Parts: sequence; C-alpha cells; structure tokens
Amino acid sequence: MPVHQGRGAENILSRSLIRPGSHIPGNMYFTTTRIHQELNGGTFHDVIISEAHDPFSDHPFKGNVDIDALENLIQEVGADAIPYVSVAATVNLAGGQPISLANLAEVRELTNRYGISIILDAARAVENAWFIKQREPGWSGHSVAQILKEMCALTDGAAMSAKKDSYANVGGWLAMRDPELAEKARNLVVVYEGLHTYGGMAGRDLAAVAQGIVDSVQEDNIRARVEQVAYLAGCLQDAGVPVVQPVGGHAVFLDATAVLPEIPRAEFPAQTLAAVLYLDSGIRSIERGAVSAGRDPATGENRYPKLELVRLTIPRRVYTQSHMDIVADSVIRVAKQGKAITNGLRFVHEPEALRFFQGRFEPVAQWQHGVPAPRPGASDLILQELS
Repeated sequence: MPVHQGRGAENILSRSLIRPGSHIPGNMYFTTTRIHQELNGGTFHDVIISEAHDPFSDHPFKGNVDIDALENLIQEVGADAIPYVSVAATVNLAGGQPISLANLAEVRELTNRYGISIILDAARAVENAWFIKQREPGWSGHSVAQILKEMCALTDGAAMSAKKDSYANVGGWLAMRDPELAEKARNLVVVYEGLHTYGGMAGRDLAAVAQGIVDSVQEDNIRARVEQVAYLAGCLQDAGVPVVQPVGGHAVFLDATAVLPEIPRAEFPAQTLAAVLYLDSGIRSIERGAVSAGRDPATGENRYPKLELVRLTIPRRVYTQSHMDIVADSVIRVAKQGKAITNGLRFVHEPEALRFFQGRFEPVAQWQHGVPAPRPGASDLILQELS
C-alpha cells in the first residue's frame, strides 16, 4: 500500500493495530514511530541488547533484540496486550546498527509461540542486509537481495520510508501478510493518504520508488555508499573524534557528551553540538539525544537516553569525497575546542510532540544561582574562531 512517506505508513499501522493499553516492544525507539504508538494509546518498551546503549562497544549486531527482555515483557503484560513487535533494521538511534538474521529468527520463534506479529521498519533494511553479508557467518556468499528476502520472510509486515534506501524524494509503503488486516489498512490509506493505488504520491514518484528498489540492492551501489560513510568516520577517528562504533551504513554518529563534556545533559549537548557545527561551517546535522527523546508523557520530565548523539547523515548519490573532507575538517575543528564550551542551549519554543522538528533554542545565560559565571557560550567561541 503506497503512502506519501514513512510516517504515513506508521500512522496507518498504528491505527490498524494499537488500542489504549497496548504495549509495543522494539529494538530501540524511533521518534515518529513512537509518537504514533503513543497517540493511539500504546506504550513503547525498549528490548534492545545492552550493547546498543554503549557507543564504543564493537558488537557487530547492536540492533539485536534481547530475547529474555522480550519474553519477560510478554509474561508481564500478556501476549494479548502486544499487537506486534517493532523491529528496526537498521536501528537509527543506536547509530545505524544492524540486527542479525539469527537474532531475527529467535524473535520469530518466540513470537510464534505467543501468537504475536513482527513488523519490520524497512527504511534501511538494504544496508542491514549488507552488514549481514559482511559480518554474519554463513551469509557472505548470498546476495543482498537474497538476504533482504530472508529478513522479510521472518516478519508479518513492513513499513518503509522510500526516501532512504530507495532513493526517492518522497513516498513510502506499508505491507502486511494478513489479508483482512491489509484490507483494513487499505481503507485507512484512502482516508488519510489518498486512493489506495497511489497513497498520496504522484505517478512520477511511484515510478521513482519502483526503480529505487531495484537500484538499492545492487551490490556495487550499496558497497560504495557504506564505504563513503566509513571514509568520513575514518577521518574523524584518526583525529581522535569520538564516533559511535561500529560505523553504520547511512551516517556517522558523534558522541556529543564526549565532544562537549562540560555541558550538562539538561542543556542538551547534542543539540548544542549540532548548532556549533552549523555556525562553524554550515553543515546541517541532527540531534539524536534528549531533545529527540522528548518528555515522559506521565511525568512531563525530559527523557535522558544513554546515547546523546549527533547524526551526520549522508544522502545517497549526492556528495563526493571532497565534501566528506570539508565535513571532517569542521567536526575536528569544533571537537578540539569542545572542553572550552561549557554552556549549552535551552528551549524558547517547545512543541508538545516531536519537538526536535520545530523547537527553538537560545544559549543558556552565563549565570549560576544569580552569580555571573565565566562560562563561554558555544556560539561565542565559534564566532570568535570564525572572526
């Protein structure tokens, strides 16, 4: 079922399956996925392995589900309260980390015992398949397309943003095995997206998605993409910049708490680092930390995930090696003065949902408990550097 983009698929999926009181386990949250789950009355539960929360762990499949944690949750809330397990491949907020086929098979075996569905977030499933080919024993001789098919065979449905692996400017899709559930979802596509034959997309965009799917599984194509990301990561690592390990396939993730160690979590180190990079060179990165995590709907307090990251996402077929060199130069320059930046940012406008999209910030005032403090602001230091 085509939709205008990935979050359209998330909306249809959540409206089809989630009811108030539902519990949805997953291998780390994604921002738009979780907000759709919560808006429909569900509660997300993180059941990813512990290594995923350690930016410097070299575990090859940090996107794996903790099988014991998943089964404990099923026992705690009951299988009837779990409409599906949400499996991301790769896991964006862990640093673009893949899930192994062996682990996905374990999830399948467990959910089969309890009659629970698995829904795959397939936005970057092609790069996940590539990492399986490179890292998982027994799969090096298989094509990316074959591995991708094996991944899908272990699930009951998939949602995809076609703006990722499929190269499209817009669009996405939702797929389900259950004919009755698919018919229900198809009707919701008509309500929220457009007729079920085009899902809010123009004919040109439908054609682009179709061709993009074909292109995305070509071996040379995905190899070049992953190697470009690895090149940027290598430049940064050689200069001592703390980068999430292992390096993912679509972005380089910076550990903002390590780059800006003097900034308190309440002043959003990752958001501050993203702002500093933009001031330094015009590079547009994105925060993946406390701002993205939002507030706890029950307490209203900020969530503070273990990972406080800045994502340097690399669009497919856009940048050259010289562009990567420019990015590396800016990140290295900022990282060298990171310890001198001791005050971060605070909200001046905070939307209720998905605040990282439209939130507005200002530097935290250089005052502590009513007493002026010599805390150089991020913008002050960078502007001085540029001048």
